Amino acid sequence: MTARRYVGRFAPSPTGRLHLGNLRSALLGWLDARAAGGAFLLRIEDLDPDRSKPEHVAGLFEDLQFLGLDWDGEVLHQSRRAEAYREALEQLRLAGRVYPCTCSRAEVARAASAPHVGEDGPLYPGTCRAGATPKAGRTASLRFKVAPGVVRFHDALHGPFVQDVEHAVGDFVVQRTDGVASYQLAVVVDDAATGVTHVLRGDDLLSSTPRQLQLIDALGLEAPAYAHVPLLLQPDGKRLAKREGALTAAALRARGVSAEALVGLLAKWSGLGDGTPCRAAELLPGFSLSKVRREPTVVHDEELDALVQTT
Repeated sequence: MTARRYVGRFAPSPTGRLHLGNLRSALLGWLDARAAGGAFLLRIEDLDPDRSKPEHVAGLFEDLQFLGLDWDGEVLHQSRRAEAYREALEQLRLAGRVYPCTCSRAEVARAASAPHVGEDGPLYPGTCRAGATPKAGRTASLRFKVAPGVVRFHDALHGPFVQDVEHAVGDFVVQRTDGVASYQLAVVVDDAATGVTHVLRGDDLLSSTPRQLQLIDALGLEAPAYAHVPLLLQPDGKRLAKREGALTAAALRARGVSAEALVGLLAKWSGLGDGTPCRAAELLPGFSLSKVRREPTVVHDEELDALVQTT
């Protein structure tokens, strides 16, 4: 079998300026693609019209270019892909893999008992799948019928991953009540449509991979390779937050931080250097995901303060 050419992607949601966790994922994805001689695509995941803003799209272009990260081809906007998602949903409907659901989130939470709680919260108990009468006056979402069994894949950073999806995931929404495709479906359809072969993203999305692999199988698509990068954490152990914009590239740039200084710090947090300022392209020689650290990194205010003071 002929090896596929490497095609990676960065797929941010335009709901604000990119914070340092986003930018580190973008940098590592870009390095992995460019080191392999492959393509690096940019996709805007703007399916939420209330939170996705044009100014944020412009801002993320600016942030990526500031770091020296380029991309190939046209930028894909999920908000313009409704027809592709409808076709995928119709394929799933014809295969008997989706069903309407009128259960509310509160009802799902109330119905969930200890054995039905997964990594992402209460699992859907299968009320509508079992043929419950639709609730009057409610618009239905569409849920995907998870097939029983085990999903296995190898993650470039976490190694072998095995999950019993029926008991750890449960049937999940693929079309919201407003008719918009869910994140899980849109990601699978768009990765396939653009020929993505390698997905690098934060490991907060590791638990989404079994869902997406089930959809990939149901739609007859080819699965990409996965790499889930350990997160940047705050000193209290919580996931890195924007904290009023203090941890965005835009805010640091406004305080005089250079692209080289920021790239050097992102590289240090990834296990790729000692924090010496550098350009993104300077990290390419000898780059390998095998060198990326496997543990979460705690971001201390002192590091950011030093970054500003030495610039």
